[in-house]
Amino acid sequence: MADFLASPLLAVAVTLAVFAGARALYRRVRFFLLNPVLISVAALIALLKLARLDYDVYMQGGRVLHFFLAPAVVALGLPLYRQLERLRREIVPILVSTSAGSVLGILGAVFPAWLLGASPAVVRSLAPKSVTTPIAVGVAEVLGGLPPLTAAVVIATGILGAVAGPPLLRLLGVSSPVAFGLAMGAASHGIGTARALEHGEPAGAAAGLAIALNGALTAVLAPWLVRLLP
Repeated sequence: MADFLASPLLAVAVTLAVFAGARALYRRVRFFLLNPVLISVAALIALLKLARLDYDVYMQGGRVLHFFLAPAVVALGLPLYRQLERLRREIVPILVSTSAGSVLGILGAVFPAWLLGASPAVVRSLAPKSVTTPIAVGVAEVLGGLPPLTAAVVIATGILGAVAGPPLLRLLGVSSPVAFGLAMGAASHGIGTARALEHGEPAGAAAGLAIALNGALTAVLAPWLVRLLP
């Protein structure tokens, strides 16, 4: 099994097959805990453990998929372009809500960690948890955090937001697709945006805009907010 998965092309094929199966299961059951990303990650971890395959060996094929991550993020600009006029009409509430979300996203991570006695490096690593990984890692490096920890927390935040975000927003009575998309994009970056796109193009466009705005705001605000902690 390990030799089978060690082939880069076969690693790609297995990853795509696992995700396709997880997505088919989710479409059939529609249970929020069966989010395709969450199930795929869990299944691949279990598969690598059972096959005793080193992660670096698996990533020889995983890098092929990783290459397409940047074009996929850029492709989020298409729904944003199509919905630009609608979003422009709501630019003030978008800017206010995204700014508030950015501040709360930072403080909601660093303050509890500081209160519970986490080390300064861990606290700084958590500050950019709600932005996309490249920005988060860069911010963590500037703050003096631990980039590997930041990357792991960002991925976990995205999966948690994609799983728990939609039912929570429905529970809170959020019906506007723009508000739904802004919340998903600001709280759980790309994974949340993919989830928002399932609710329609307006929600996906708002989520894509929230990723960009929250990334810029976090890069500016995180150093200042972290310094407020004793």
